[in-house]
Amino acid sequence: MEEDKLSISIAHLYPKLLNLYGDMGNVITLIKRCQWRGIQVEFEQIDTRDKIKDHDLYFIGGGQDKQQEEVAQELFSNKEFLISQRDNGAVFLGICGGYQLFGHYYQPHDKDRLPGISLLDAYTVAGSKRFIGNVTVKSDFLIPDTLVGFENHSGLTYLQGDTKPLGIVATGNGNNGKDGFEGARYKNVFGTYLHGSLLPKNPHFADFLIELALEKRYGEKIKLSPLDDKLEWDAHNSVINKPY
Repeated sequence: MEEDKLSISIAHLYPKLLNLYGDMGNVITLIKRCQWRGIQVEFEQIDTRDKIKDHDLYFIGGGQDKQQEEVAQELFSNKEFLISQRDNGAVFLGICGGYQLFGHYYQPHDKDRLPGISLLDAYTVAGSKRFIGNVTVKSDFLIPDTLVGFENHSGLTYLQGDTKPLGIVATGNGNNGKDGFEGARYKNVFGTYLHGSLLPKNPHFADFLIELALEKRYGEKIKLSPLDDKLEWDAHNSVINKPY
């Protein structure tokens, strides 16, 4: 199928509240990488009290506890719809605070537990140590197999059941600093602590997500044409070559 005859819909959930460390750059990357190929993009920002509609790809960024508290109940009220979207092949990418809310819950220090939407079989508890710095991850589903980014979190996330890690930590701390895992994935749902922003430095992952979203819309695998990603790979390799 010719790329200029394709279209994709992308939703950015709660950008006014969850948008730390350049997380908006992930949405910009997805949109531009589609547009550079002639793929039409339908884009919607969804704020609190807005109805969440059917989209091919949903993105949610990170935020501090206060912003997570503002979003958690709103997101939870859409839990059943978003689970049905997941089971129908929609793609989800959650960063840091958004990633935590993709699990069953986030338990802050000395505050009520924030309910998650259980897109991932995972949970998060507040830790006493903050993990800060560049991260390199080895994946088993991407070519090349590395992902890079920047973590800044004290939440400790633990995976269960059929939810698998995004990859194995080569540099940095990852989900909890203990089990060697970073991020999570189940079906077409992906969560990670990697800010920085993530997708500009990982063009292969951005294209992987776009291809999954196109498959959701058209019911067939569509291989994207290559782009000139020299600058993107220079940024990617700069993290690997200078991890601290």
